[in-house]
Amino acid sequence: MSLLALNPIAIDLGGLQIHWYGVIIAMGALVGVLMAMREAKRKHMDPDNILDLVLWGVPIALVGARLYYVIFELPFYLANPGEIIKIWHGGIAIYGGLIAAFIVLLVLCHKRKISPWLMLDIAAPSVLLGQIVGRWGNFMNQEAFGAKTTLSFLQSLHLPHFIVEQMYINGAYRQPTFLYESVGNLVGLILILILRNRKHLFKRGEVFLSYLIWYPAVRFFVEGMRTDSLYIFPGVRVSQVLSIVLFIVAITLFIYRRRKQNEPWYNEL
Repeated sequence: MSLLALNPIAIDLGGLQIHWYGVIIAMGALVGVLMAMREAKRKHMDPDNILDLVLWGVPIALVGARLYYVIFELPFYLANPGEIIKIWHGGIAIYGGLIAAFIVLLVLCHKRKISPWLMLDIAAPSVLLGQIVGRWGNFMNQEAFGAKTTLSFLQSLHLPHFIVEQMYINGAYRQPTFLYESVGNLVGLILILILRNRKHLFKRGEVFLSYLIWYPAVRFFVEGMRTDSLYIFPGVRVSQVLSIVLFIVAITLFIYRRRKQNEPWYNEL
């Protein structure tokens, strides 16, 4: 670790420590919720549905994210069961959280008689925003980094000095894969926000499907550069396999739904 590395602790009150990781995640979640509530109003949906989704979805998503990670590192956690609940030691997988949150969303929509496609369209840009911001929590923790690189390479990217120094980890400079994913998702978010309100461009559900095409594509390439991946078996990364599956499913659904233009749900706004 570089002597110039940023302190991952935001506030230290004796026995109570608040990490920048948690602060950054909370900030991203707050902005995302506000953005989704605003879009819900524009879509003539009660914004309280968004709050209820967050209140139920966030804690369950955290459990899902942890469970996903534990499953793919099962030998370690079977040998050290006390580590299972210690998420502050690392080990949260975004795909596990997304799967859990998706299930919560479907249940909520069923109970409230809300179109799941509408809710997904509203939520998707906010989720992407949370992923953009959340990667900076990884930056503060000096995690989710890539292979060894050189100082000259990082400087050639014209990165701010504080990013370069934070990428000095375990005695070597590292690829800032957190940054690659954050920037890649930011480009996707900008495109979705610009295009989603264009008349006659997207039908219901296609904002979400656009997210489900963009994010896995970015994640697939960035995951291949990381050094902390979960593996199904040697050489096959879990997140890359899941990214391919989601990408194919999203493309297939997009084409299928476009061909079923006479279905009632297709033209709902």
